[in-house]
Amino acid sequence: MPNHLFSHFNNHAVIPALAAIRLVVAHFGTYSALERSGKQGHGNIHNALRVLDLVPTKHHYDDEEVPSHHRLINDCMYDILGVQSKQNVVRKRKDDDFVNSSSNQAQPKGSNVISSTISFYPTRTRFTKEDLLMQIVELHRRGGISSDASIFSSALSSCADRKALTGGAQLQALLVKVGYDSSVLVGSSLISFYSRCGQLENAHRVFQGMTAKNTVSWTAIISSYAQDNQVGPCLHLFALMRQSMCKPNDVTFATIFSVCTNHAFLALGKSVQGLQMKMGFNSYVHVSNALISMYAKCGSIGEARAIFGSIACKDLVSWNSMIFGYSQHGLAEHCLDLLKEMKGHIMPDAISFLGVLSSCRHSCLITEGRRCFREMIQHGIKPELDHYSCMVDLLGRAGLLDEAWDLIQTMSMPPNGVIWGSLLASCRVHGSVSIGIQAAEHRLKLEPGCAATHVQLANLYASIGCWSDVARVRKVMKERGLKTNIGCSWIEVGNKVYTAENRSKSQVNDILAILDCLQSHMDHRNDILIDGLDWDDPENAKLSWDII
Repeated sequence: MPNHLFSHFNNHAVIPALAAIRLVVAHFGTYSALERSGKQGHGNIHNALRVLDLVPTKHHYDDEEVPSHHRLINDCMYDILGVQSKQNVVRKRKDDDFVNSSSNQAQPKGSNVISSTISFYPTRTRFTKEDLLMQIVELHRRGGISSDASIFSSALSSCADRKALTGGAQLQALLVKVGYDSSVLVGSSLISFYSRCGQLENAHRVFQGMTAKNTVSWTAIISSYAQDNQVGPCLHLFALMRQSMCKPNDVTFATIFSVCTNHAFLALGKSVQGLQMKMGFNSYVHVSNALISMYAKCGSIGEARAIFGSIACKDLVSWNSMIFGYSQHGLAEHCLDLLKEMKGHIMPDAISFLGVLSSCRHSCLITEGRRCFREMIQHGIKPELDHYSCMVDLLGRAGLLDEAWDLIQTMSMPPNGVIWGSLLASCRVHGSVSIGIQAAEHRLKLEPGCAATHVQLANLYASIGCWSDVARVRKVMKERGLKTNIGCSWIEVGNKVYTAENRSKSQVNDILAILDCLQSHMDHRNDILIDGLDWDDPENAKLSWDII
């Protein structure tokens, strides 16, 4: 984060902030901090606080070194704002002793915030996140954090995680009151908060109201429209960003590549890739990963492989993106080879095995799929619903319906509608009516509004002559107004994507009208030729048969 975005702490502002940190630590455990501590020698947030106590106050630093002190405080606050309340606070007395022992002998003037804030909730032994938000407001009222915009930014991020729209709106009102609404840091946080809460209009209103914008704020609003699947505004904002003084960064390019991936904008993606390479972002791994997905999903698997080969330090996402690229193109053998190669560099995860299982399913590689499923379990990876869905579909396509049924019965979690749908489709192909009816009935319990399942169930009953059941299923569909969805396809021609969904499109109607005219014209010409022939002439009779 740029240093100019942070306001400098003074001695009176640092102490209340530290007091707030110690207070919240006494009542909360930090999941992310505890997760890191398991990997770093059983340390925790208290160690960070001990280090913080050793850092001199602001008057011991030059101006260039102040942000480091500030960043340390901000990191601690960020961890605390993302915590989950514990059910049993068994270390409260130990934490209180730590707070007392870690304080300097010469108590600063601001230390009384601890006792006064504790008395604010005298009867509670633990706090919820809403209480923490109220404490931030209370600390601001007492002048504790009014000089730090980054704390408000972290609080907005916490509200976004919980989709707490009311709390975030209250924070915004507080920001306007203290004059932080024009801050670039706070504005970017507000944009992300509103977009993650589904309030895209408010996010755009905040963006428009910002007097100063940087790359982060531009990227935040572009990502907001991209996540909401609004392609036009997203690309329009990207063009406006290119015209401004702000330059795109790696996150901006990764966002645009994801838009090109989801909407098959291959030509646009290639153009943006040229700009990305010109600006020197081709060495960023996550940008290259986005390019792999874009080329693979847009049909250019060779280009995706070239990008994958050019990455010097491949991460887990790189390998998984390439595996899924091969899987989408039906290259199961390439997936298996890549998984074997991957094991020599990095440990595969659940997504890696999912890509391989998906490729085995489409290629009907029974032995390889079974081996991959067993290998995943041997690696300590618990199969999820998607893995079971691939295996059920794989076994069902091969006609091993009894084995697929047994696998469903041994699942450690309830099967979803996708799994029952896969089994149902396989039963339709291989004529297993009894298992198919059971699969359809189970799926309808989970998805009663699925029209396709009703149609398949009616066809199964019809195949064994149960016409009363067929009528019953059809009656249910009619009463609920269920209709099957019409399929769609799209193709890119001349840098433009054309979609064919149904006959309500004007271009489709024009084409059909022209075909009807041509058919009528052909029929009319044939009628004239046939009516004008002399049927007594053998040559004309032969000609008439040639015309017909």
